[in-house]
Amino acid sequence: MAKIAIVTDTNSGILPQEAEQLGVYTISMPFYIDGKLYLEGKNMDAETFFALQAADAEIKTSMPPIGELADLWDQLLQAYTSVIYIPMSSGLSNSCHTALQMAQEDYPGRVFVVDNQRISVTQRQSVLEAKAMADAGMEAEEICQKLLDTKLDASIYIAVDTLKYLRRGGRVTAAAAAMGTVLNIKPVLKIKGEKLDAFAKVRGKAAAREEMLRALKNEIVADPQLAKAERNGRLGLGVAYTGDREEGEAMAAVLQSAFPDHLFRMDPLALSIACHTGRGALGIGCYVNLI
Repeated sequence: MAKIAIVTDTNSGILPQEAEQLGVYTISMPFYIDGKLYLEGKNMDAETFFALQAADAEIKTSMPPIGELADLWDQLLQAYTSVIYIPMSSGLSNSCHTALQMAQEDYPGRVFVVDNQRISVTQRQSVLEAKAMADAGMEAEEICQKLLDTKLDASIYIAVDTLKYLRRGGRVTAAAAAMGTVLNIKPVLKIKGEKLDAFAKVRGKAAAREEMLRALKNEIVADPQLAKAERNGRLGLGVAYTGDREEGEAMAAVLQSAFPDHLFRMDPLALSIACHTGRGALGIGCYVNLI
């Protein structure tokens, strides 16, 4: 039986210590604070990060160094016959494209990069599914194809508490951010496939939570695969938050009440995502559970 190593990045919410417990591998997403490099799960904790962000430190995200990724693949290929790498969506970062190119040019038939356009709790689920399929004896090509075939069977809705950091990242204009602050506008964004789109604009956090839940319920009814998964007890649901665990738990209680008896997961959003959202972001998501 082929031995397959499953690798992801910390945008999945899987930090190095948990990765070891799960039997998978993760590469830490880097970011810079006032010019100093930090690696998620290694030399920066959430409390310190949000304190620095609130103090207006200059924070910039970056891709994992290509040499570091190659070193990890080389190391794993000494013990495994192949590697499956599941990075964050190519629609949100160029790191996936870079990894795909390197795998095709330097590791043909040995390293497989899966661009199934997931992030956070849905990306984490893809990692667990890949691990389960590998343990069941499936070949690397089969696993990758299964993940790609089902990439659109998931959606995420996310609301941010402030437009400040999206403005800094060029996601919104300075004028729009200022107006949003004055009017207490909370944008709700949607991630499905490779697209990150503005979904709605509402006033206040409570309205944002209600809008996300309404949108998720409607999508589960309208999407054939999600609806089938809901009927068959194979619907997965998740909540992610930045900084405010109590807010995440409150949203989790509402979501679990709306969809009882389904697989559920709550995680903090990765710090490399919080670089763009700031504290107080809240996301909910759903996906078809393959395992």
